[in-house]
Amino acid sequence: MQENRSGAAVGYIMFASFILIMIGIFHAIDGLAAIINNNFYVPVGDYVFKFDVTAWGWIHLIGGIIILIAGFSLYGGAIWARTVGVIVALISAIASFASVPFYPVWSIIVIALDVAVIWALTLHGRDAAA
Repeated sequence: MQENRSGAAVGYIMFASFILIMIGIFHAIDGLAAIINNNFYVPVGDYVFKFDVTAWGWIHLIGGIIILIAGFSLYGGAIWARTVGVIVALISAIASFASVPFYPVWSIIVIALDVAVIWALTLHGRDAAA
């Protein structure tokens, strides 16, 4: 059977995989900064999510590692990684939204990258399937 994958679909998948890897690294750095130095982020007074800065650091570090794995799996051509990529990008966007009071500009940039990943992975649907 001949593959009918469009070049655009493959390009968007590669774009999404590299952005996922970059987002994973961003989350890991974000998490390590909070774990290593509790004073790196200024905690806000009355915020709905009452996590310690170190707890946010661990959330971002573990999430970053999971996102990195998804990005490398997507780059490797795993079909399941497209679905996982959309899910981890969605979770990453939610975690970044929840951490906006701690580091607003960084969080908004990561949310925008997450939206780009979701768009790239869902644009062509079955066209990118093997």
